[in-house]
Amino acid sequence: MPCVDPANPSSRSSRAESQARTRERLIEAARQLLVSHGFGGTSIRDIAERAGFSQGAFYSNFSGKEDILLELLRRYMEDEAAQLSAVLDRSGDAADAMLAGLELWAAELDRETDWAMLSIELQLHAQRSPAFAVAFLGVWEAHRHALGQLLTRLFHGLGRQLPAEPSALAAGFMAMAHGLALQRLSAPDGPGDCVLMVFLRGLIAGAAPRGDGPGC
Repeated sequence: MPCVDPANPSSRSSRAESQARTRERLIEAARQLLVSHGFGGTSIRDIAERAGFSQGAFYSNFSGKEDILLELLRRYMEDEAAQLSAVLDRSGDAADAMLAGLELWAAELDRETDWAMLSIELQLHAQRSPAFAVAFLGVWEAHRHALGQLLTRLFHGLGRQLPAEPSALAAGFMAMAHGLALQRLSAPDGPGDCVLMVFLRGLIAGAAPRGDGPGC
């Protein structure tokens, strides 16, 4: 291993960049293996070897498989929220543009079969491991809160009241997305995530205009 001069900023920067690359390779290797072999069928040694590192390099970045699972979950959910926020940003106040952008997003979501398998694996493992479930719930709740805020922004942008609490609506959308993903894995010709848009359009059509009495 090359020596790092603690007094040399460029040396410290190079080491940090190397560690970041190592971490990214481990995360991608874990994603591939967990999707193809599941949590139980993937070992830390498997992940390290797929990434081209030793197990010591793995433990320098993660405490175990559960830790890297949570990182994968957090990244995916933050990326999903960012994509939805970008759709609303691009649309401005144009209702048609908002819905068209969401249609495109749902079509892309429909093709993410790798994540569908991984998300199911994460939920199953949370049922088996109480310790993991606590950390899993924290990430999940943060995502539900973010989606609730985006749904509020969408409905208000369309001049509509939310028909239920934002967190409840977000939980419903998350459950539907994962349920459809599970069906799609066993029946590829079944309903896709475009059904989410059918559901959303129905909610919007039935929602009261803002200002017409109490709403969520």
